[in-house]
Amino acid sequence: MLKAGGLGLDRRQLLSGIIGSLLFYRAFPSDAAAHATTLVEVAPGVFVHRGEHAPGYTPANRGDISNCGFVVGGECVAVIDTGGTAAFGKELHQAIRGVTPLPVRYVVNTHMHPDHVLGNAAFRGDGTHFVGHHKLAAALTARAERYIAANKTAAGDEAFAGTEIVLPDMAVETTTSLDLGGRRLELVARRTAHTDNDLTVRDEATGTLFVGDLIFSGHVPALDGSIRGWISLLEELSATPAERIVPGHGPASMPWPAAATPMLQYLQAIATDVRDAIAKGRSMSETMRTAAEGERANWELFDEFHPRNVSAAFAELEWE
Repeated sequence: MLKAGGLGLDRRQLLSGIIGSLLFYRAFPSDAAAHATTLVEVAPGVFVHRGEHAPGYTPANRGDISNCGFVVGGECVAVIDTGGTAAFGKELHQAIRGVTPLPVRYVVNTHMHPDHVLGNAAFRGDGTHFVGHHKLAAALTARAERYIAANKTAAGDEAFAGTEIVLPDMAVETTTSLDLGGRRLELVARRTAHTDNDLTVRDEATGTLFVGDLIFSGHVPALDGSIRGWISLLEELSATPAERIVPGHGPASMPWPAAATPMLQYLQAIATDVRDAIAKGRSMSETMRTAAEGERANWELFDEFHPRNVSAAFAELEWE
């Protein structure tokens, strides 16, 4: 049994908590295409669409491979992440219209990865503000050409039509609040963890915390920042109360802090094995084949993402 941040939670307890959290769910039908807009109301006024688990874009999934959602206030709506293409973003926008006529005043991106931000173009206009970590604009600008070219090839011209990089016009340096009309969201810019531009969003009315890709469930995590930073941040966040979290990949919502336990176990297994390999003089390529292999059965897409996680951890930890 792993203890993390003072917790003693095994997998049976985690499963029980997830099942219990399902009691809060309400399926919400939409007039838009069923592929893109199946919504779950995880708390009053908080809606989530669950993306599929896939190694990348295809013409069939159109970049619908991560979770996104929105919060409805008394005067306006805030969207948290928009999926991976403008086509998906348009269907998400239609789904919101099936819930409320209130304007979408804010689109908040939890980090830079294309499956979370490339649907932004569907929300341009009507006075919508795009909000992100203060490092998000630089990160997206540096990767824009690669993100567009690679994912257009994978998704195909039809699914990718109209997709473009939309940079934030509101940057969060530390913390800020968004007023939706009698409902406030607290945004916190986090230190380097999954990426160097992770942002969390907390709905104060329901205690729902959108954590983006700081939490994966089922889908093996993808390290694009700092393994030490990610472990440290998850341990810190585990002590932060929340009624539920919305992960970047996995169920529409999960109990907190139980959702952090498998993540910490995975990341700590990599860190431990990589440090041991470095101490024994093993090469990165050898370590990529062996580190944290005991975690394989716990995660989907292990072969697609795990070796890259080990190589990133090796490059960071060899300089400790």
